[in-house]
Amino acid sequence: MIRIFLVTTMFLISVALTPALAGESKVATLYKNPQCTCCEGYADYLRQNKYTVTVISTHDLNLIKKQNNVPEDLEGCHTTLIDGYVVEGHVPIATVNKLLSERPNIKGISLPGMPMGSPGMSGDKLTPFIIYELSKGTPTVYAVE
Repeated sequence: MIRIFLVTTMFLISVALTPALAGESKVATLYKNPQCTCCEGYADYLRQNKYTVTVISTHDLNLIKKQNNVPEDLEGCHTTLIDGYVVEGHVPIATVNKLLSERPNIKGISLPGMPMGSPGMSGDKLTPFIIYELSKGTPTVYAVE
């Protein structure tokens, strides 16, 4: 009886710890223009939030965006690939983590442009950040931060 209790307890503990352990090994590949420094700031931001980040400087950033179906009007400063999703631009970590935990049936998310005060960007946040879904059809709002 004690053996069954111990085995069951160990199983429940391992199940409870699995998301935490999985969360520690998040891997991201960030594609950026070689001259852009704010992209490095975003990569550092991801690293501070326990992501392993590989930065790839490329003069073919438009090709990367096209290959990942990022519409022109939703383009951000850089394109990051994380666990099968596209994260376009300076998206706050709370929204990135929401995407990875909810796993919606979309291509990814985008914070278009280079909003002041967003992760990796200087300045103060002046307006809420509107993060869009990257999917077919008319863009819809995924989150507002």
